[in-house]
Amino acid sequence: MATGTHEVTNQAPPLLGYDVFGADRVLTEAVERHLAPGLLDEAREELSSLGRTAGSAQVQEWGVLANENPPRLRTHDRYGHRIDEVDFHPSWHRLLGKGVAAGLTAAWVRPGGHVRRAAGFLIWTQVEAGNGCPLSMTHAAVPALRTDPELAAEWEPRLTSTVYDQELRPASQKAGALFGMGMTEKQGGSDVRANTTQARPLAEDGTYELTGHKWFCSAPMSDGFLVLAQAPDGLTCFLVPRVLEDGTRNVFRIQRLKDKLGNRSNASSEVEFDGTWARRVGDEGRGVRTIIEMVAVTRLDCALGAASLMRQAVAQAVHHCTYREAFGGRLIDKPLMRNVLADLALESEAATTLSLRLAAAYDDGSERERAFLRLAVPAAKYWVTKRCTPVVVEASECLGGNGYVEESGMPRLLRESPLNSIWEGAGNVQALDILRAIQREPHALNAYLEEIGRARGADHRLDGAIKNLLAELADLEGIEGRARRLAERIALVLQGALLVQYAPPEVADAFCASRLGGDWGTAFGTLPHSLDLASVVERARPVS
Repeated sequence: MATGTHEVTNQAPPLLGYDVFGADRVLTEAVERHLAPGLLDEAREELSSLGRTAGSAQVQEWGVLANENPPRLRTHDRYGHRIDEVDFHPSWHRLLGKGVAAGLTAAWVRPGGHVRRAAGFLIWTQVEAGNGCPLSMTHAAVPALRTDPELAAEWEPRLTSTVYDQELRPASQKAGALFGMGMTEKQGGSDVRANTTQARPLAEDGTYELTGHKWFCSAPMSDGFLVLAQAPDGLTCFLVPRVLEDGTRNVFRIQRLKDKLGNRSNASSEVEFDGTWARRVGDEGRGVRTIIEMVAVTRLDCALGAASLMRQAVAQAVHHCTYREAFGGRLIDKPLMRNVLADLALESEAATTLSLRLAAAYDDGSERERAFLRLAVPAAKYWVTKRCTPVVVEASECLGGNGYVEESGMPRLLRESPLNSIWEGAGNVQALDILRAIQREPHALNAYLEEIGRARGADHRLDGAIKNLLAELADLEGIEGRARRLAERIALVLQGALLVQYAPPEVADAFCASRLGGDWGTAFGTLPHSLDLASVVERARPVS
């Protein structure tokens, strides 16, 4: 009697058709914690709608297609005219349009806007991280433009619009616009003061002609760009429109698109300026100071982006282990697998909790909160982005061989995972920026110490970590050589302080025991066995 030879059993169903927001208890609690009661109902409805969209099979397919069909550069049209256009798969435009419509560039003009936008950004970039770049650049351009009230009045309504208009035409004719950024040059990298792009003043006040080359220009299909160039009085910030007011194309020569490890749905480019028209933003010679607010905001988005990748990786791992059976039972019930999953869940929860706390500080806007952000943002950017890759690698391993197969989605997360650590200043840049804040801006350190001080006395391991951190801060000998260690400790102590105050006791206990108490190995899955790990894992399960 013939029997079937290909019966598929013991495979986890795909994680589809769910509310990405409602299924994330850490994120929902953070939104409830940081938003005023009068805003909560509207925010929950808005974020759940976005979460259901993000978790739908159709939108998940858009993410796959946008990644599998990367952008293509067209330097010339059929007649030989230079056009420098980038063609994207329709799925990219659908994703970006949904992100703009969801208000992911509109935080500055909405009550509680930064918390709502941070939660939305964390939800939406779980679909496909590549579309987060233009959303982030556009959002972050607003504080830089506000240094020039005239420019802000002209551009801010378009940048904070919920209308996505992909057509290349003068910005004055568009209901919505996107921004990119060009700082890096090949000879300088993060050392932007070594930039050689020249800015020659034109007859009209505040207008210039740029000549030079940018090694990395983000989102080259955008309507405008903030760039740095050398003016007569030094490094200065400029706004470069893609299309001039008379409808002609500005000189914006895209030399090539970068062939990147991940983030493949997003276009990153090299561009050349050759008599390119630009408007000055801020004063000559104050370019770094003008653009630094934009950089700070995008650094927070790097932490949010890493938290998003971690959350999706952990959700996939926990989901898989909930359904997969081995050695006589479900994987999630096996003590060793439970330890691994709990360890990963701790890292994800700490990242989300910290990132949303920083978003709330932007909404507050007080002098104290601005001082806190000065130190906490580079610390979060340094540490959260560093933890992303090991979390994604370990989560992939939870799926076994399936996690190494493209159809699982885990390889795409893995290729994406190192990026946020590199963007907007790699690890050493963040660590040195933390040192500058400590040494030159005492109000920043004071605000940080006040923040962690709110949790003193709640956990003896946290208290010990705070004591050790204060001793490190008091020892200035060789401090630059140990700046990374200091950055790590600053971030971990802050995460511990937040979890002790806001997370369930089992989560705070496990974090303090491992990350602050020293009872932890060098790989995930080495938490003390006496902890309530089952509750930690259940909290991370993606169930609305």
